[in-house]
Amino acid sequence: MDQIQHKFVTIDDLKLHIAEVGNGPNVVVFLHGFPEIWYTWRHQMIALADAGFRAIAPDYRGYGLSDPPLQPDKASFSDLLRDLLAILDSLALSKVFLVAKDFGARPAHLFSILHPERVLGVVTLGVPYIPPSPSAYHKYLPEGFYILRWREPGRAEADFGRFDAKTVVRNVYILFSRSEIPIAQENQEIMDLVEPNTPLPAWFSEEDLATYGALYEKSGFRTALQIPYRSFGEEFNLPDPVVKVPALVIMGGKDYFLKFPGIEDLIKSEKAKEFVPNLEVTFIPEGTHFVQEQFPAEVNQLILDFLAKHT
Repeated sequence: MDQIQHKFVTIDDLKLHIAEVGNGPNVVVFLHGFPEIWYTWRHQMIALADAGFRAIAPDYRGYGLSDPPLQPDKASFSDLLRDLLAILDSLALSKVFLVAKDFGARPAHLFSILHPERVLGVVTLGVPYIPPSPSAYHKYLPEGFYILRWREPGRAEADFGRFDAKTVVRNVYILFSRSEIPIAQENQEIMDLVEPNTPLPAWFSEEDLATYGALYEKSGFRTALQIPYRSFGEEFNLPDPVVKVPALVIMGGKDYFLKFPGIEDLIKSEKAKEFVPNLEVTFIPEGTHFVQEQFPAEVNQLILDFLAKHT
């Protein structure tokens, strides 16, 4: 971890934090999900740097050490796309690989569609490419589904506000490490789905939790609730919704996201290749939603194999 350097770039008058290691000619940019920040990629960054790559992991605006947007309730995925382009330009990076987790898959895929000349390939963990469309979760999942709850203005703020940031991150890590979708009862909040004495996953240490907790103590959850949960309905003027760069999806076999309507069928059939023709899909059978932290050696090798094919 001591090898990882930290810097800030200024974009739209916001200081965005970037973690970086390695100095190879080929560059990999890591995009995190929620409840993560750059630190979620610590194992991958070191492994790629040791293999001769330059690894860069930003905190999105409003996450971790990056400044919050001036109007967090108006933040959008489009902001993340503009930030990514500005980061590449500010670091004079002409073409990179993108590795993304969870909702980070959306900006990674969209960026490859909008700026294919800047992307060598895309690796996503836990989430395949799903062309943007109006959210339909309310049609298939009950009112207590965590995304529906977190989309509701004020609901998550009140729920999270009962605890310190470290406890919120702890609870979300435990919930998202299970193989079932987090769904609360009518008289229950999402945070109540985790008993206080529930242990952390074996691969996630108290030190890791303290690092996340401190960073969310700084940033809060306001922007994190806006992007992604309250921005899923955003429209994009895509010239063509097809991802044409090489792509790899790494899924945990026990990832709760596989229980989302239509997802397992999409990933395990040929349907996914309709929108990502040059796609590989691989499963880590015992993996959950956090395969990059749970099975870092396996994930590192899968990423390195993909990079070797397309460098």
